[in-house]
Amino acid sequence: MLESLALLLVCQMVGELLVQFIAWPIPGPVVGMTVLFLLLAIRRGVPEHLRQTCLTLLSHLSLLFVPAGVGVVVYFEAIAQEWGIILVALVVSTVATIAVTAFTMNRLARWLDKRHG
Repeated sequence: MLESLALLLVCQMVGELLVQFIAWPIPGPVVGMTVLFLLLAIRRGVPEHLRQTCLTLLSHLSLLFVPAGVGVVVYFEAIAQEWGIILVALVVSTVATIAVTAFTMNRLARWLDKRHG
């Protein structure tokens, strides 16, 4: 498990370093996740120890929402004053995410259909 955690953290660090050196407007963890994806694609699979570590982390994912919940309580007054803008931002970003995901899945499905005949 320690090896898998180290791999995840190294990929995140590589992503952070790339973002810092190249000045990309993308979060470092996203670039790190892309690096991990490329490594796994080159390897053509996920090692079992990495799979188990990721499943363990995902099973405790709800704990990561506790700080966000505390932040909402701490800044409740500021959120109450700006609720309209926050609501618009949430709706627009959700619709944009769904649209981009649908477009990407549509293109991927067409590409896979052409590839497999």
